[in-house]
Amino acid sequence: MRWLLVLLACAGCKRQADAPPPPGPEGPAAPVMPASEVRRGQDACKAYVDQVCACADPVPAMKQPCALARALPEAMQVGLDVATNPESSRRDVLQAEASVRKIVKECIEQIARLPAAGCP
Repeated sequence: MRWLLVLLACAGCKRQADAPPPPGPEGPAAPVMPASEVRRGQDACKAYVDQVCACADPVPAMKQPCALARALPEAMQVGLDVATNPESSRRDVLQAEASVRKIVKECIEQIARLPAAGCP
């Protein structure tokens, strides 16, 4: 009987350690990415795609990175669509915005690596 009480106490503690429910019926609204940040990110990814694909002709090793880079703007748009969907939960919005920021970061870092790959 004593072990059953210990087990129930531990199980009860585990449930309480989970994330508390959000305040109010829907919780606080997730912050929205500023339009200027979205635009800068789209411009950075478009610039990366343009540069890496322009480099694919003179540098054959850049053909595969060009093919992979073409998916970045679309992946960014999917994240933005999830973030702006009114049916998305706060958690989904925050994760989608983080994903968009990671994609933008990758685009910027890859632009910086192009000269080392032999691209003008």
